[in-house]
Amino acid sequence: MNSPFVEARTILDTLHQAGYEAYYVGGAVRDFLLNRQIGDIDIATSAKPVDVQHLFKHTIDVGAEHGTIIVLHNGSPYEVTTFRAEGEYVDNRRPSHVVYISSLIEDLRRRDFTINAMAMDINGKIVDYFNGKAHLSEKLIQTVGSPEERFNEDALRMLRAVRFVSQLQFTLCPKTKKAISDHAHLLKEISVERKTVEIEKLLMGVNQKQALAMIVDTNMHSYLPGLERKKDELIRLSTYDMRVLKTNIEHWSLFTNCIQPRSVEEFLRKWKLPNKLIKAVKKNIDYLTIVKEKQWSDFLLYEAGVETAVSVERLCTLMIDPKQVEGNVKRIIDRFQQLPIQSKSQLNVTGHDIIDFLKKKPGPWVSKVIFEIEKAIVAKKLENNKSAIKEWLMTCNLDFDQNY
Repeated sequence: MNSPFVEARTILDTLHQAGYEAYYVGGAVRDFLLNRQIGDIDIATSAKPVDVQHLFKHTIDVGAEHGTIIVLHNGSPYEVTTFRAEGEYVDNRRPSHVVYISSLIEDLRRRDFTINAMAMDINGKIVDYFNGKAHLSEKLIQTVGSPEERFNEDALRMLRAVRFVSQLQFTLCPKTKKAISDHAHLLKEISVERKTVEIEKLLMGVNQKQALAMIVDTNMHSYLPGLERKKDELIRLSTYDMRVLKTNIEHWSLFTNCIQPRSVEEFLRKWKLPNKLIKAVKKNIDYLTIVKEKQWSDFLLYEAGVETAVSVERLCTLMIDPKQVEGNVKRIIDRFQQLPIQSKSQLNVTGHDIIDFLKKKPGPWVSKVIFEIEKAIVAKKLENNKSAIKEWLMTCNLDFDQNY
């Protein structure tokens, strides 16, 4: 086994020595078998939460009522959860209660998909009751047991299924896909925040084209924020190779640009996104609209800033000729770096200097004069030094009284 599991081995050792069963479970086991990068290590055990807290010095109670305790080991957190069965689900999203059990197979039976329902013991032996390894080989997403039952328990599992299609380049088994089509309406019960997390992961997957097509094909889009009547727009989005995009902002920018909502801000707020991200996406789309009409000028680059300019160029090129993305982005960066100034903070005068030069009272006119100075410097009509700027202001015939 590789190092993430070796690091967590001490936790399993401690549980074993106290007489409890303990296994690595979930996504880490799946990714180990797929030779993918392993994220968080989760552990399932027959020990109850109170026993886990007694056995380990550093723990955090993040959900003892549901059987989960975080164990801190060598500075890293490990989620340790008691074998459990779940009571009746409420609102298609959460169990009304959990029951602690002593059976690993019954614990794994409650999980969503067979590829996530495998366990691994301390020596690296895989425990596979539901053909997870076979489905990994077949690149197949299949629920543990009845897909109807799994999706009625937690409707978010339908979005998780297509997210795994995107991340793993797998396909849905026919029964699972049909059950999603039949139960897509249950997504109405799921919080926007949970949907957003899955969509963001889906958009950043290597197979987002097929995943987006499946969202349309199963009619899940009708129950996602702002996408109710956006089938054609989503199909258009699915034609782009989003693997060239670098940030969450860029993914949401392309997503929103393709959806073409009446209000960008209103659409993004439906997804409960952070204000900072909404502002950045709106700025990207504003400049994308401008660049579609006319090419970059030096001052347009300066106004946008390098981060926005690079994102917009990447998006614009992706939609026209994806093979040119990296070359075009490099040219934009080089061009931006050659500007006389890259931001207002680099100006060698301040508002106070301008007031002093012109012997006028402070007012809104100052920021407008600074804007004219920026334009002149970026256009290389004016040097960025205090004396040159002062001379330019005294001789450029700006009508401060009428225009400023």
